[in-house]
Amino acid sequence: MIARKNMGRSTFLLVLLAFGFFIATYNLLTLLMHHKGSRSGSDELYDPVTGMPDEVKKWEGGPKFHVALTATDAPYSKWQCRIMYYWYKKMKDAYGSDMGGFTRVLHSGKPDNLMEEIPTVVVDPLPEGLDRGYIVLNRPWAFVQWLETATIQEEYILMAEPDHIFVNPLPNLAHGEHPAAFPFFYIKPAENEKIIRKFYSEEKGPVTNVDPIGNSPVIIKKAILEKIAPTWMNVSLRMKGDPETDKAFGWVLEMYAYAVASALHGVRHILRKDFMLQPPWDTEIGKKFIIHYTYGCDYNMKGELTYGKIGEWRFDKRSHLRGPPPRNLPLPPPGVPESVVRLVKAVNEATANIPGWDTE
Repeated sequence: MIARKNMGRSTFLLVLLAFGFFIATYNLLTLLMHHKGSRSGSDELYDPVTGMPDEVKKWEGGPKFHVALTATDAPYSKWQCRIMYYWYKKMKDAYGSDMGGFTRVLHSGKPDNLMEEIPTVVVDPLPEGLDRGYIVLNRPWAFVQWLETATIQEEYILMAEPDHIFVNPLPNLAHGEHPAAFPFFYIKPAENEKIIRKFYSEEKGPVTNVDPIGNSPVIIKKAILEKIAPTWMNVSLRMKGDPETDKAFGWVLEMYAYAVASALHGVRHILRKDFMLQPPWDTEIGKKFIIHYTYGCDYNMKGELTYGKIGEWRFDKRSHLRGPPPRNLPLPPPGVPESVVRLVKAVNEATANIPGWDTE
């Protein structure tokens, strides 16, 4: 009787354990299926794999994209490219990243001393004088040249800039034929309809077809960019050659040109506010993917923003036009937003680990 009773208890325990294992497995599979199904329709990425070393985790997400970075050979551009490439390498194989290869498209017409450090293709600048001192006009021309000869494995391309730092692994935010882009609050086609209509006629459709974007950051199919790029270049030159447009759009003229060129080809972008953040105005990192450090960050020692006035503490990329910032920059005072702290820490980590940093 005792033996049978013990056997019954053992059998019951085995059944109970088996049932528990079944429930745990079912929950894990449900979570994995939810993760897979929610990827394209949500701004959030779920990682159901826990307790596993980072080097073991493998992201099996969307199609890979090639990172294309346009740049000059000026010291100001070069140090930013080195930091950007450091963070690309760090995030490339992280869980949640769809990054593929990398190319710096150098539109100086000649090699520089970063050719061995950063994968680089050299293309020609515009003929002398054609950019009228607006060097950004070389960007669409650089893409036209690169795309004519580029051999890349990836179907998609991320158009990036030197002052971008990856702060979270970046998935492919594009969806099929629809590229993904960051909406800029200062790109306002509807409010500039009179000017936009010079380049995008009423016959083409409503002015709202022109997305409030620039060319970067944008993740786009290579085949689509090959169609847009020559139009983008031509519209940029036409805009620069029109005094009214040049005056109205100023330093964002080339951004408007990309938006118009895309609309001329019937291309609409998925607008992703989580694509990028811009300190000091965006204060939290959250699940955003890129820090764009185009604005100066000025604070007093109480941690209060003094934008427009040089602060007691500051980080501004324009303070380093002639050469790289030194290693180990001082951190902001207490009270400064997370985004600014993260930016300075990211710069410091990169400069501490890039060989020969102070030689640039």
